Amino acid sequence: MSGTIAVVEAGDSPVQAMLAAEALRQAARKGGRNLIVEVRTERGIVSPLPASPEADGLLLVGDAAPPEGLAGLQPIRAGIAEVLADPAAVLARLGGGTAPAGAEGGRIVAITSCPTGIAHTFMAAEGLEGAAKALGHAIRVETQGSVGAQNALTPAEIAEADLVLIAADTQVDLSRFGGKRVFLSGTKAAINDGPALVRRAFAEAEVRGEASAQQAPAAGKASLSGPYKHLMTGVSFMLPFTVAGGLLIALAFALGGIYAFDEAHRDTLAGALFQIGGKAALALMVPALGGYIAYSIADRPGIAPGMIGGMIAGQLNAGFLGGIVAGFVAGYSVAWLNRALRLPRTLEGLKPVLILPVLGALVTGLALIYVAGGPVAAALAWLTEFLRGMQGSQAVVLGLVIGGMMAFDMGGPVNKAAYAFSTGLLASQVYSPMAAAMVAGMVPPLGLALAAFLFRSRFTPEEREAAPAAGVLGLAFISEGAIPFAAKDPLRVIPALVAGAAVAGAISMAVGAELRVPHGGVFVLPIPNAVSHLGGYVVALLAGTAVTALALRLIKRPAIVAA
Repeated sequence: MSGTIAVVEAGDSPVQAMLAAEALRQAARKGGRNLIVEVRTERGIVSPLPASPEADGLLLVGDAAPPEGLAGLQPIRAGIAEVLADPAAVLARLGGGTAPAGAEGGRIVAITSCPTGIAHTFMAAEGLEGAAKALGHAIRVETQGSVGAQNALTPAEIAEADLVLIAADTQVDLSRFGGKRVFLSGTKAAINDGPALVRRAFAEAEVRGEASAQQAPAAGKASLSGPYKHLMTGVSFMLPFTVAGGLLIALAFALGGIYAFDEAHRDTLAGALFQIGGKAALALMVPALGGYIAYSIADRPGIAPGMIGGMIAGQLNAGFLGGIVAGFVAGYSVAWLNRALRLPRTLEGLKPVLILPVLGALVTGLALIYVAGGPVAAALAWLTEFLRGMQGSQAVVLGLVIGGMMAFDMGGPVNKAAYAFSTGLLASQVYSPMAAAMVAGMVPPLGLALAAFLFRSRFTPEEREAAPAAGVLGLAFISEGAIPFAAKDPLRVIPALVAGAAVAGAISMAVGAELRVPHGGVFVLPIPNAVSHLGGYVVALLAGTAVTALALRLIKRPAIVAA
């Protein structure tokens, strides 16, 4: 017997891939099995196979595709979770390989999307493409990222598809897929175990009727629904307005000083930039938030009522809190009206373009003007004055809380709650929480990169190799760069990350740093007036990074390198 070959790939979780590979090696040694394991990561291949591999059995784990030269060998497939739970049982299945379920090629069209449209959107797309290839299916993936839809699906591709797979954490327009078998999932399943998701999609996909695809978008979305998901959809659409407005206002102040908004600068370039950024881009921020929260709930008929409600919230000085209320009122009211109103078939076409927008705008506007607008505006005014008046220990405590939340789950619900809170306050000209949130979000990857450089014994060779890339992600304010390190040893790594981020957030609030843009990392720091108290802000970043690195040195155990 020439032995068994295992290929392990876990998408954006190289730590899980390494753990699974080591578990297989140990199980093979105990069982007297000759096993060669290749681990594929985003940064390269660890323990590559020989140039001309020979094997009697082939195990593909996670997202792995068959290696060249072994295409004729029928593989056994397993998920990362299966291997970590019982590697011996997985190896026992190699007694006789069978082709994976659904190996006969089908045609798949897919869409991936996440709230920020930066990392998870494209990692999910790669996971689906690799899984489909491994299972023998043809696939086309449309990514709805921060720069819009890329590789857009054509009507012909949709018509020929056997399956429509939506792996998204935000609302996706499903009107194109009437009459097709559609399966809804989040991005996490596509990233962690793409093959399992594809198999499940073929088994459980349901046909969307033509009418439901066009006019009843709320139906069949239970698996992707929930207030948190709706809020994140609104935030993701709001961010471009916030970024554009904040940067243009900063440039206006750089050219015309802090009074670039007054009449004396009306005909100058600084005045024009302020008008574009402050009076146009930021004025649309709350309406966009409300409109796309409603869109997530009720699809396209909810956009107009939500945006109108967001505009009314701005006129009532209810700010982003009013925009959130408007979005949920508009979304749920339009969704209810869509279900409740029964019209003759000849009049159904009037619902999405006339009846639902008009009634939804009426309900939302009246609810804000006569019921919710006043209390929400009062609450926002109190919150604004409270935050502006925070000094000393109060500001430090808020910075500690925001910083700790940003590092607690790095892109998860707690992180996004702190980020959405800080971003929303930009519409009320409260900029210090945004500064604390961004500096805290940069700390986890930077602290890990510094610790891997200074305290090498605490990290495996693979982790030290991955650390520079994590540092670059940290500089760009992409906290997810720390996730692979935290996943391996969460009870020790996450407290160190939270400690450094909390220190950074506290120092940022203590020095009074203000940030006018919600993203960009260190690359926005050179822009004049984008960040106030720049020196203190840099000190906060350096201090938080140092605290995380030192905490990792004290808490993290020395790495054990496999022989």
